[in-house]
Amino acid sequence: MKVFFDNCTSPVLANTLDGFIRHEGHSAHHIADLPCGRDATDIAWISMLAEDDAVWIVVTGDDRIRKNKAERAAYRFAGLRGFVLNRAYQKTPVHQQASFLIWRWPEMLQLMAIVGGPALYELPMHRRSKLRQLPL
Repeated sequence: MKVFFDNCTSPVLANTLDGFIRHEGHSAHHIADLPCGRDATDIAWISMLAEDDAVWIVVTGDDRIRKNKAERAAYRFAGLRGFVLNRAYQKTPVHQQASFLIWRWPEMLQLMAIVGGPALYELPMHRRSKLRQLPL
């Protein structure tokens, strides 16, 4: 499984999670390190992930992906699954963001193993808060 981080997230999150999950055979990638690059539109990176044979999990800080009709349609067509970071992540230092992401990783992985088809969940900032499915 591969984890994709978009432009609304720090490359530090991708690098930290990659170091944590690599021994499990997974990998994490920031958009800046992929062929589409930082300048790719949401539609472009969604298409790139759809064309790849790997199973991708999307992590984004941009909730607009489910509100913009074209992006939502592309995301659903690609059959992607992923997580939107709660707004509290924007106000939190990156080392704490990484800590919460690693804390939540087993739960995220377990959820993605049972969810089929396109899906999007909100990743809360509090450790005791539950993941919430977002309408897509």
